[in-house]
Amino acid sequence: MLDEKQLKDTVLAYVKDEYVEDEEEADELTPDTPLISGGIVDSFSMVSLKVFLEKRYQIQIPDADATPQSFDTVNKIVELVKRFKGE
Repeated sequence: MLDEKQLKDTVLAYVKDEYVEDEEEADELTPDTPLISGGIVDSFSMVSLKVFLEKRYQIQIPDADATPQSFDTVNKIVELVKRFKGE
């Protein structure tokens, strides 16, 4: 069973480390910050984030479900991971 807080923290840390260069901006990032519509994650970055999630949580996210809407916030990503983890 996934610990939701730990999952949020892991995804948030990954996004900060991989996609946010400005430390101040990274500090302001929350689970509800718009990642795609906010310009933090682009379509290429979304693919690498999908691969990270699939490897880390041993899931398969079908391309049809890997949409900008489902990857737009950490909270939405957490829900996606939980869904494909069967939780």
